Amino acid sequence: MCGGEGTRLRPLTFERPKPCIPIANTPSISHLVAHLSNLGFHEVIVTLGYLAQEVESVLGDGSLFGVHIRYVHEKEKLGTAGSVKNAQRYLEDQPFLVVGGDHVTDLNLLEFYRQHLQSDAMVSIGLVSIDDPSEYGIAEIDVENRIRRFLEKPAPGEVFSNLASTGMYVCNPEIFDHIPASGKFDFARNLFPFLMERGENLNGWLARGHWTDVGSPRSLRQAERWMLQMLGHSTIAGEVTIRGATIIGPVHLGSPLTIGRGSRIIGPVVIEGGTTIGERVLIGPYTSIAGGCEIGSGTRILSSSLYRDVQMGDECRVSGSIIDSGTITGEGCSLEHNTVIGPRVVLEDGVTVHAGTRIWPELRIPRGGAVKEYCLNPNYDVKRDGS
Repeated sequence: MCGGEGTRLRPLTFERPKPCIPIANTPSISHLVAHLSNLGFHEVIVTLGYLAQEVESVLGDGSLFGVHIRYVHEKEKLGTAGSVKNAQRYLEDQPFLVVGGDHVTDLNLLEFYRQHLQSDAMVSIGLVSIDDPSEYGIAEIDVENRIRRFLEKPAPGEVFSNLASTGMYVCNPEIFDHIPASGKFDFARNLFPFLMERGENLNGWLARGHWTDVGSPRSLRQAERWMLQMLGHSTIAGEVTIRGATIIGPVHLGSPLTIGRGSRIIGPVVIEGGTTIGERVLIGPYTSIAGGCEIGSGTRILSSSLYRDVQMGDECRVSGSIIDSGTITGEGCSLEHNTVIGPRVVLEDGVTVHAGTRIWPELRIPRGGAVKEYCLNPNYDVKRDGS
């Protein structure tokens, strides 16, 4: 399911849908489809809405991933269950797996699918234990995996379980009899309560491993951290010029790449080709830098993501931040933890961006300024809640 607008991730989703946000310099949806292919799921249906052409451009016909992909477009917002109903003609022959296009996971979804086949449930729901399940649907299950209670986004005093729905389901085709042919209809808000009221069997699957939906900058950074932890070894491709620098792997370095004297790169780190790194630069663990970037001398970058063509001046400090494509920072700028800078922003010399703030696209922050709250550009939508 790839239909959402990704409003909670703005300003990163004005020009790309959530599934196309890069994680370790690769679109999120590419990681997901590759994982499904490795598990043996080779027939993939993608439901599309917002910026559909971007998803199609990334995945193509699926042959690069060893799968066959069909696309189904939504003309209006149909909700999660409604979007799957829209693809009914491809899903009527056997039980099928439903996964959000913004999910990043290493879960054994083939085990999930097989457990469902051995049950008498109409739907099985992937569940994971988390510390704060209040933003998810929660479920209570018995020893036979039967779901006894399910509640979407519980209010304070209603959190009866820490088992959160991953938004991944295995469904029998019979569910289509209970989803209206038009209008917005969701799995968690509408379909599951309806089925439970009818006495239909819903099962839970207790997931083990990594899972997140890339619904916030924090979860996006967590997903990238997982991906970078999986590097395992170093790869240096083609023309890499290193002048008295120190590199501690694992790292993936593209070509061409120049690393200045006295710089230190401590993996896991991914840096694409076409990037230039100045002298005495520190690039710390869990950082990704896309192609075409320029990093000024004396700059320190820790656990951050720089998208394409970012230009960063000398003596900058970046920690736990995401910087979108084409942004320029002057000298001596400081980007504190959990900041998000939109595309083509200009930060003049000495700007400080305080923790937890975001800057909308194409804004200019004057020399020595301090960003203490969201900076919104009225030329772009300012909505920040929703999908």
